[in-house]
Amino acid sequence: MVVTSEERLKILYLVQQGKITPQEGIRLLEALDKSRPPQPSFPLPAAPPFSSSGPRWLRVRITDTATGKTRVNVRLPVTVLNAGVKMGARFSPELGREQMSEILNAIRAGEVGQVLDVYNDEDGEHVEVLLE
Repeated sequence: MVVTSEERLKILYLVQQGKITPQEGIRLLEALDKSRPPQPSFPLPAAPPFSSSGPRWLRVRITDTATGKTRVNVRLPVTVLNAGVKMGARFSPELGREQMSEILNAIRAGEVGQVLDVYNDEDGEHVEVLLE
């Protein structure tokens, strides 16, 4: 069975709507991943501790570059960051260890605003990661 981006989008949309929890979304994404050949993985840095002075939300927004229409707009609490980073890594394999480290470092530094902006011409996607 080949897993498509559309199937992943459906799962993320359910998380966005609150119909399933981020943890349930991860379990569903993991189940989808079991049906495809394994991809090389990379160790993720440890998530920073929650700080009341820093950002509280991690937002991932994926936009279709051809139409400008938003495909995914998911906001996750920073407290479930490990789950969010794992979900993001599975959903968007073009984001490597360097980008994930960049996001975690921005949280540690208490940054707010856009921390990652990636265009994937092959898939026609614009991926933005924001801290709010």
